[in-house]
Parts: sequence; structure tokens; C-alpha cells
Amino acid sequence: MRDWLSFWNSPNRIYVNDHHRDVHYREVALEIRSLVPSPSATVLDYGCGEATGADLVAQAASRLLLSDGAPIVREKLAARFAGNGKIAVLTPDEVARLAPGTLDMIVLNSVAQYLEPDALDDLLAVFHRLLAPDGRLVVGDVIPPHTSAITEITALMKLAWRNGFIGAALFGLVRTLFSQYRALRSKLGLTHYTETDMLEKLGKAGFRAARRFPNLEHNDQRMTFVGSPVP
Repeated sequence: MRDWLSFWNSPNRIYVNDHHRDVHYREVALEIRSLVPSPSATVLDYGCGEATGADLVAQAASRLLLSDGAPIVREKLAARFAGNGKIAVLTPDEVARLAPGTLDMIVLNSVAQYLEPDALDDLLAVFHRLLAPDGRLVVGDVIPPHTSAITEITALMKLAWRNGFIGAALFGLVRTLFSQYRALRSKLGLTHYTETDMLEKLGKAGFRAARRFPNLEHNDQRMTFVGSPVP
């Protein structure tokens, strides 16, 4: 594995089983759905992953655009939602070519940690151009510097207990010790932000933002921010 994109574009075991994957994406989708500004909104979920719960978001919007950098992920998305006329799958280049001001909400969930700070700045500049003047930017699952492995394990165990896959989760933790994800994380690391750092970054990119509680994902030690573009 050379980089994070190569990891996501290959078979991996980031989820302990399909039930864990679907629970994860369903919970995230319900949080995103609660933030959709109106039934007429066009929403972009950028770096969406497999997004098995995307139909729940589409129910609350006029149009849902799903984009991921990994071709294999896009192929799965296109097949899964081929019958849903509200959902379209785009490449990152296709997103960048959208007309200015055409999106009402953009979601960037669990992506910032895999980007270098300059790359995130570039992406935020694209988002600022694409959002409508009254649009909404949601940046979720940002990892603060103080997050520990114990915190992550505890959050996973709580999710597993609530949703009936505690045994698989325990097995998955052992498997993770020897996984490509752990090896790549040790090699490349993840990008961390304090709450102040992320608010400053969003402000410099032209967004007026605040932290949102709860986080979009199950680990509430991580952070979600909601902002709007400043003209």
C-alpha cells in the first residue's frame, strides 16, 4: 500500500463484518439527513465510502451526489443505487467541474484525517465555490490530538453492544493488530486538528463555522463542524 487511496481502492477489513458496515453507514446517514436544509436541496457527500445508507439521505433531498476517489468504491455505489433516480455517483474531477453555487449542502465526513493540511485547504476552496450563498458545509469525524486507542475501542464496543455484533467486534480488534490499515496508519499517520485549529482553517477558507454536537459518527471524542460560506 502506497497511500490511503490505494487502501480504500482495494479489499479491506475496516469493518468487522457487513452488519457493522451497514450499522455505521445507517447511523451516519441519519445524522446527515437531519442536516439537509430542505427537500429541494442538492447534497454532495464527498469521500463517501460505500455509503450503504445513502438512500436515507436521498429521501430528505431533491438530489444526492456521491463522490469517492476510489474507483472500486464508485463501482459499488453505482451498482447499489442504480435504481434510485435521486442518487448520482461522480468522480472528484466531475465534482470540481460542477457549476459554481449549485450545491445546497456538502458533507466531508471522516476524510480530513487522511489529507495533508494543504490538500484540505484546496478542497475547501472548491467547496466554497460550489456552495450556494446560503449553503451548508459539514465536516465530520475530525480527530483531535488527544484521541487515544482506548477511546476508539470503547466507542466501537458501545456501538457493537447496541447493535448486536459484540463478538465480531472483539475478533475484529485482534485482526486489526495485523491489518494493512494499522500498518498504513503507522507509516503515514493521520492528520489531527484541535477544535480551534479546524475553526481557524474553515475561517481562512471563507466559512463561518461552529462545532456541532454530536459528531456524525459514533465516537464523540471526534468532532463535527457545520459552516456556511462567507461572501
